[in-house]
Amino acid sequence: MAKQLYLNLPVKDLDKSVAFFTALGFSFNPDFTDENATCMIVNDDAFVMLLKEGFFTTFTSKPIADTTGSTEAIMAFSVESREAVDETVRKALTAGGTPSQEAQDYGFMYNHSFQDPDGHLWEVMWMDPAGPPADAAP
Repeated sequence: MAKQLYLNLPVKDLDKSVAFFTALGFSFNPDFTDENATCMIVNDDAFVMLLKEGFFTTFTSKPIADTTGSTEAIMAFSVESREAVDETVRKALTAGGTPSQEAQDYGFMYNHSFQDPDGHLWEVMWMDPAGPPADAAP
């Protein structure tokens, strides 16, 4: 079974992306950072490699998705409370992100989303540690 997750995302402006995600509270591993890429730390076992588009294309023969008109994926991460969901989205919008979907409240789960400066979709979520009621379905 996999022990760590590395998500690779193409970005147009690496410095702008680093500033954006720093404003959301993320940090970066300097050992995996140069003029082409950086390693954003999500937690001890999950990382997002932000790769300049030209460098990203050296890893695939497929074209980079045009995020202005299509969705490549939705990245989701959890935070510790409903308030932290709203605060994270507020920080994202203040730092240059754009709104995505309206907040969704399922009672035991709450999520809200934004797009980063490159149009990648991010969802911020909180889930009650007790889990959903036996009759609930999102």
